[in-house]
Amino acid sequence: MWTRATLFAAALALAGVAAAAESSQPDVTVAGEITGADHQTYREVPFDVPEGTERITVTLTYDKANRTVVDMGVWDPARFRGWSGGTRDRFTIAPSDATPGYLAGALPSGRWRVLLGVPNARKDSRAAYSVNVFFDRAGQSRASAAIADPPIKTAPGWYRGDLHMHDAHSDGSCQSRGGRKVPCPLFRTVLAAADAGLDFIAVTDHNTTAHFGGLRELQPYFDTMLLIPGIEVTTFGGHANIFGPARFVDFRVGTAGVPDVDALQRDAAASGAILSLNHPALPSGEQCMGCGWTWPDTDYGKVAAIEAINGTMTEGPFAGLGFWYARLNEGHRLTGIAASDNHDPDVAPGNPPPGPAPMGRPRTVVHARALSMPAILNGIRDGNVFIDVEGTRTRLLEVEAAADGRRAAMGEILPGRRPTTIRAHVTDAAGSFAELILNGRPAGARQPVASDDARLTLVLKAEQACGWAAVNVRSAEGKLLLVGNPVYLSCDTVRPQ
Repeated sequence: MWTRATLFAAALALAGVAAAAESSQPDVTVAGEITGADHQTYREVPFDVPEGTERITVTLTYDKANRTVVDMGVWDPARFRGWSGGTRDRFTIAPSDATPGYLAGALPSGRWRVLLGVPNARKDSRAAYSVNVFFDRAGQSRASAAIADPPIKTAPGWYRGDLHMHDAHSDGSCQSRGGRKVPCPLFRTVLAAADAGLDFIAVTDHNTTAHFGGLRELQPYFDTMLLIPGIEVTTFGGHANIFGPARFVDFRVGTAGVPDVDALQRDAAASGAILSLNHPALPSGEQCMGCGWTWPDTDYGKVAAIEAINGTMTEGPFAGLGFWYARLNEGHRLTGIAASDNHDPDVAPGNPPPGPAPMGRPRTVVHARALSMPAILNGIRDGNVFIDVEGTRTRLLEVEAAADGRRAAMGEILPGRRPTTIRAHVTDAAGSFAELILNGRPAGARQPVASDDARLTLVLKAEQACGWAAVNVRSAEGKLLLVGNPVYLSCDTVRPQ
């Protein structure tokens, strides 16, 4: 029986802040009216924050028909926490991050006050307003964790991204204006990703959420590329990226607060994130402290993905591809992804292995319903994903398997033990060849990719159709170009007589 990380399904129902207001009821709603008597005055809207609140999101709507203007800010029980004037109609505050203009930090329980300033209200005007307040509590994360609102794109399609990179908030560095190596500003990292033609990125600094606020500030400027908050949870027994957490996740496995890796996995899920193991086949110990994944009793049902390719480590004993294939052969359904693990946006696009990888090489290509954080994370979890090893902007690998009238894309299940046809659509890879991978090993003859828009057919006999099958594409010299995710073939299926 194939296992799947269903624990993440609820946590992945994220959207933008506006979507939160539409899809869930506010915890507090205060309605009122602004009249001409309120011209150039301030009004406070009190609300009580309960214990255990991890994020506060406030939205303001009001009638602007008569040129009424309402500014907004907020006080906590002890201090002023921010002001956006009339620039924004919503804000979010959490310990990890806040809307620009507002202060991230602890969220004390007690009486908070939304401050409404009225720079203009005509003498005889009347304007209704409504303040809605949403609380994220422990174990329950709402849409406010998402940074892009609304989605960057609403159309379904293939989206190309880099899911592992670092900046000044951990160990990322670059050249200063004066030519020195310095901690690299987040802006430089994001700019390099945009210049690489990526649709989405996850910035994954080690054990910190310090970069989350910067991502909120940068997202409106980089409005064609989705910015996903991430953390590289860096432990003594391995590294794991978590994508989309609404808050800090404690990395101290082996302490009272995080007694084992299962506690870490549960906390990551409760934060709203999905979890992916990074460079799991690297050595550990003094050679590379904590780099390989060595935690015993890892529950792979709580793992969404494996970093099958990290940077320039495509194949070989330290690459993650073999680790991923081994877990698939154990019966786990895990999506294979790839990322640059970039620590320097100045690395040239043509930098050869085994040196550091440039931004966007390799890249993970996800079929998603939209270019939004929830859609990309759901797309990764669903597994209709392929890896573009060279980080091109155009190569495509679409796979569909069929048996007994049923069809399945990558990440989906077909009944096994029956003749199965696998069709692959490969673009911009003329002169390469496609190979069918069955349970981690090549199966059958290679198929030449004769054009830049090739459609190939590969066949499994009934006795072969058990486990999982994938399609990879290699260059004429044998180098991996594209790595497909599996179609799962249920070995438990009994073929009717």
